[in-house]
Amino acid sequence: THCAQFIMTAEKSSDLLLLDNQLCFALYSASNAIVRAYRPLLEQLDLTYPQYLVMLVLWQQDGISVKQLGEQLFLDSGTLTPLLKRLEAKGLVRREHSEQDERVRILTLTEQGKALKKQAADIPLRMRDQLHISDSQLQVLKSHCEQVQQQLHEQND
Repeated sequence: THCAQFIMTAEKSSDLLLLDNQLCFALYSASNAIVRAYRPLLEQLDLTYPQYLVMLVLWQQDGISVKQLGEQLFLDSGTLTPLLKRLEAKGLVRREHSEQDERVRILTLTEQGKALKKQAADIPLRMRDQLHISDSQLQVLKSHCEQVQQQLHEQND
């Protein structure tokens, strides 16, 4: 994986390898902290964080293919398949073959999956409140993260 490093004013090679100077560790630890903060909120919905991400996409685009979902979440089918099977077992989604192409799996929300959206509606606001930062700071942080992801994605294509 790529591990960008903070550029220090004193660029001693020993300073470059300090854990506290690693951008990758700051992103990694922040990501873990966010997922942990989501956990109690998502337990109320009986969802894991990856399942929540899938539901967010489906609440926005019901009826997409597994491939499209994977592209949006940057997950391969090997990771998605067990995740989708669990959501199907919970009665939240259906995985069906496309009428146009039998090889394509289409994901649709069940009535229960659609109803869960109402229960999840306040989660983004509750998470924002836990972070204690303004909406504009949140938007800047999100924008920087997207920029990093896009740069690394383009380099690996």
